[in-house]
Amino acid sequence: MAVLQKIRKRSGLLLLAIGFALLAFVVQDLFTKGFKSQAKDVGSINGKDVSFDQFRIKVANVEKNGQNGQPMTQIQAANQVWDQEIAIALISDQFEKAGIRTSENNIIEIFKKDQNIGQNPAFLNQLGKFDLAKFKEYFKNNPEQAKAFEDRQTDAEINAKYQIYSAMIKGGMYATKADGQFKYKLEADKINFDFVSVLYSTVKDSEVKVTDADILDYMKKNEKKFKAEETREIEFVLIEDKPSAKDQEEMKAKINGLLSGSVVFNADTKTNDTLPSFKSATNVAEFVGANSDKPYDSTFVTKQDLPAEHADQLFALPAGEIYGPYINGKYYCLSKAMGRKAGAKAKASHILISWEGTKVPNKKEKRTKEQAKAKADMLLAQALANPGSFMILAMTNSDDSSAQQGGDLGYFAPGQMVKPFNDFVFANPVGKIGLVETEFGYHIINITDKQDAIRLATVSQKIEPSENTSNEAYTKATQFEMDAQTKDFAATAKAAKLSVNPAIKAKAMDEAFGAAGNQRQIVKWAFTSDTNVGDVKRFEVVNVGNVIARLKKINEKGLMTVEDAKPSVEGIVKNKKKAEKIMAKMKGATLEAIAKSNATTVQNAPAASVENSVLANVGAEPKVVGAAFGTAANKVSAPIEGNSGVYVVKTKSVTKAPKLPKYDDYVNKVKSANAQAAGRIFPALKSDAKIDDNRLEFY
Repeated sequence: MAVLQKIRKRSGLLLLAIGFALLAFVVQDLFTKGFKSQAKDVGSINGKDVSFDQFRIKVANVEKNGQNGQPMTQIQAANQVWDQEIAIALISDQFEKAGIRTSENNIIEIFKKDQNIGQNPAFLNQLGKFDLAKFKEYFKNNPEQAKAFEDRQTDAEINAKYQIYSAMIKGGMYATKADGQFKYKLEADKINFDFVSVLYSTVKDSEVKVTDADILDYMKKNEKKFKAEETREIEFVLIEDKPSAKDQEEMKAKINGLLSGSVVFNADTKTNDTLPSFKSATNVAEFVGANSDKPYDSTFVTKQDLPAEHADQLFALPAGEIYGPYINGKYYCLSKAMGRKAGAKAKASHILISWEGTKVPNKKEKRTKEQAKAKADMLLAQALANPGSFMILAMTNSDDSSAQQGGDLGYFAPGQMVKPFNDFVFANPVGKIGLVETEFGYHIINITDKQDAIRLATVSQKIEPSENTSNEAYTKATQFEMDAQTKDFAATAKAAKLSVNPAIKAKAMDEAFGAAGNQRQIVKWAFTSDTNVGDVKRFEVVNVGNVIARLKKINEKGLMTVEDAKPSVEGIVKNKKKAEKIMAKMKGATLEAIAKSNATTVQNAPAASVENSVLANVGAEPKVVGAAFGTAANKVSAPIEGNSGVYVVKTKSVTKAPKLPKYDDYVNKVKSANAQAAGRIFPALKSDAKIDDNRLEFY
């Protein structure tokens, strides 16, 4: 009591002390982080800032919409948007430098190629063609939609400019008759030469030593090939929060109890209630709802939709009978057969013949509805006469993307296809071939299979760790974290009978973390300025357990690490060292003398060319063939360092290719190669760009 009294008397002083402590904490935080405010931009590209406010809106939209129907995480969306921002910024600079401008027509052409716009009934005239007037009128009458459409207009403008820019590059990479002639000579000029080769494989690896310094020196000489982003190497121990053998036995006993009725005390009525077993329950849906971790599902399912390990037993289960308990994933299950439906799913192939105005984007040919009907009737007759030809007929005639699979549409349930198609398939037997009309065109349909389905009532109870098991895992993880702070990480893990996972090499905006899945929190911790090499931290991961991570190494931005480069560089450097040894022995006035001193033979390449530089028993050696073309006849060359070894050549003769009346085929080959130049724009621009990435501050 005396102590409490003293505290009360000094409460004002105590509050003042707490206030000073809080102030000191804030001031210290300011000093440790500096008096700079958090950046308002997620980065800059060639000096142009990227606003976070606009960036996060784009990220939210991408995250919401996903990609190809698949959901995206926030980090995946942020990475995609950042890549887009870089591409747009870099290419827009090129648009400005080239003076590229777009007209309304350019943008409209881009819109027309978008199926959601170009094929939208609201924007089509009576002939099924895109109507610009209707398009403009729609947005005039719907100002809110027009506002939402602004971003798409911006994208379309950039796209239109890029098409012009790309066309300019392709136009600049033209091919002349002289280019075609040169290409022809590279292929058709033949050289006959003798050579001596001493392969790198003749020198034992033990005779040459490649050091880290050698690899680093090679990387510095080829710096652009070995650029690397800043990374962190994080090793970790995973202590899973998973059910023990005892937990599984208890769960199995619990679900087994549902096979027999039970008596429980009712606190409201103060009497014992008799609960039915799963088999005797009159309201099965209610029973599942009361006892299952998954809701009752009344849909019919085919055998292929059942758990593979138990599909045979479940599909053969008589009505009213129960199968289980069995394990399906992380659940103990009991399933009761509730009925069977014949032909619940069907499989069919089709040949689609569309006409101008139907909702089909990639028609193989233009045709009227009458022409489409005539062709469909002809194909139907062919298919009926020879059903085995259906696949070939679909591949060569169908306007649908399923043509690549011979028209095969796979299995589908009632209601998944448009009504006329659906009605034909489910009203006819397997093997029936017929013709129906839908808004997509005429379909020649071949019903190839039907499957029965069953309805199951399944009680599923998740196999989860008990409280005791989770507490044991938590205690083990926290103890390991404390021990690893001051002791060797690997030795501590070994003593605790735990395994250290191989180090994850993470970039600043990564989230994938090996066996632990996506763990952005761990990657971000590793990149925090106050996390040092050797620091250890425990992370609780939902549905996984505890990850105890250790920052093993920091790799700064710049050259790739020697360890990363070694797999691709070590062999090159090793061969260069072997080449030096081989060259020192390749002495002699004649090929025969050089061959004798190196215990090998003189070989002949009777008709090599620059474009076909493959030497018998060796492989492709373009440098050697090129050197042979450049060596005077009957003169022994200096040693040549090739792909597979060191060579000395003596040219015997060169056969010039005869002139052609025209070189169109070779000009086209050059044009085809040049056409790929546009695809190298972004990598080239990005390699020379100054890009500052501050996203780590926000995500």
